Amino acid sequence: MKEITASGQTVEQAVRSALGQLNITKDQAEISIIDEGKKGLLGVFGSKPAVVKVTILKDPIKEAEKFIKEVTGNMNVRLELNTVVEGNHVTFDLTGEDIALLIGKRGQTLNALQYLVQLVINRSSNQYYTVTLDAEGYRDRRKETLEALAIKMANKAIKTNRKVVLDPMPAFERKIIHNALQRKGEVSTYSDGEEPHRHIVIKP
Repeated sequence: MKEITASGQTVEQAVRSALGQLNITKDQAEISIIDEGKKGLLGVFGSKPAVVKVTILKDPIKEAEKFIKEVTGNMNVRLELNTVVEGNHVTFDLTGEDIALLIGKRGQTLNALQYLVQLVINRSSNQYYTVTLDAEGYRDRRKETLEALAIKMANKAIKTNRKVVLDPMPAFERKIIHNALQRKGEVSTYSDGEEPHRHIVIKP
């Protein structure tokens, strides 16, 4: 993390000087006032300059990209990374030959990596980001699979008149199940259990 100490006749001048030397804008910096300075007699005699310390804030999105590349590099997976930022939501889309290694069984590896990326991106950010880590359209395919599973298990619950318990899954996947069955009046859904074993129950 790069930082610089600068001085000026006023705090504002000292900050402008530091920002200019670092070639950054104010929103990319953390500013600490070391000395507010003092105006001297007639603005000259006995005056004391203002001193500030300016530190470059890390770019949270670049930090997340760096983390993804380090982890996948350690897994010997060569990939292309495309980042899309929409407000406070960031989608990292991965493509490559060995992408199946990153997805894992039922997306477990991808989900674990997504969780870690979310921690990394919010560690060095002033605002809270939500993250989607996708791999060659896996998230859309998984959504379709979960929606089909939801309908199938709901029909089973109705037919047997007994509740059906699904396998544990992360919160964003459980939400897909809940949404898929929201308008199916014959069943209700709720989540049960503690993370990471929290699961959905479909009840007739």
